[in-house]
Amino acid sequence: MNKIWKSIMMVTLLFLAACNTEETKEIPKTQPEVKQLPTRQSTSIESLTKLYLPGHVSEKRVTPITHAVIHFTSNAQEKPEDPYQILDTYDIFNQYGVSSHYVIDRSGKLYQFVTENRIAYHAGKGSLANYPTYHNKLNAYSIGIELLAIGTKEEMVSMMTEEDYDNIDPIHIGYTNEQYETLRDLLLDISAFYGTVPLDREHIIGHDEYAPERKTDPGSLFDWEHLMNLLDE
Repeated sequence: MNKIWKSIMMVTLLFLAACNTEETKEIPKTQPEVKQLPTRQSTSIESLTKLYLPGHVSEKRVTPITHAVIHFTSNAQEKPEDPYQILDTYDIFNQYGVSSHYVIDRSGKLYQFVTENRIAYHAGKGSLANYPTYHNKLNAYSIGIELLAIGTKEEMVSMMTEEDYDNIDPIHIGYTNEQYETLRDLLLDISAFYGTVPLDREHIIGHDEYAPERKTDPGSLFDWEHLMNLLDE
């Protein structure tokens, strides 16, 4: 009788163990393995100048790249007469603990501040309607691209006084054709390499679209239609 009871108990335990094992197998992975991510350190664009920021203003990337975020930046508040020195931009980013992967100057020259296999601190808090899981997390899924440019007076009001803005030479306001051309080449390169950043307005966005209550860049002077036409050529 004891042998029969022991046999029944053994069968029951084996059945329960099998059920638990089956349940464990059904738990989905929520994070892809790092080694499976197609990351690279640098774009293939030949005119690139590497000017890397210290490591404390970026972190290792473990998430796929799906978006590119366009920004403007300048040193117009301190140097309205000469707002686009690349080393000034570098120092400002380093001082404030922010970063971006690329910076495009007025002549179209491309600088890399952070490698693509690291997360740059460029987007901050915000949200995208079609990507609820990206809430306050767009840095992890994007490449940040800064253009040396200045927006309208209304768009710059949080950064400088009206008097300082009026002292800026109009040639420094808005964007240059050379910047659009380099931006096109960079976006084509990013999209072709990763295959996860479609060349459309859902995946190529402005900082002001992700964080409209905080940011105004790239602003109303940025010609999205022109950029998209260049990408379609």
